Amino acid sequence: MPKRNKNRRRAAGFTLIEILVVVLIIGLLVGLVGQNVFKALFKGQRGAAEIQIRNFGGALDLYRIENGRYPDSLEELLEEDENGEPFLDSIPLDPWNHEYFYSLEPDGKYLIISYGADGEEGGEGENADIRSDEI
Repeated sequence: MPKRNKNRRRAAGFTLIEILVVVLIIGLLVGLVGQNVFKALFKGQRGAAEIQIRNFGGALDLYRIENGRYPDSLEELLEEDENGEPFLDSIPLDPWNHEYFYSLEPDGKYLIISYGADGEEGGEGENADIRSDEI
């Protein structure tokens, strides 16, 4: 008959050190993956703003062809053309829920700007302006 060791206990569950190691590993993974997710999200928002500005540009060019001039405001693109259809169905907000800035330049061209995440002129990173003359 085998002898039993009364000092030996069967371990049930995890030790505190094992739990801390797992929490540390999860924290490191979340930190590394989280940064990449936010970078991808920012790239997506910037790309969406560039696409919207290009769409405005196409509608503005059609407006100029039909009317001989660019509109004074983006809202004029909601008016119907000679076929009874608007140049744009709606004026969307930029991906950060701010209105686009539109102006006519002295050289006769237009300028459309999204002021980025902060909604203010200038900035860097996600706060950088996205301009129609730069895309």
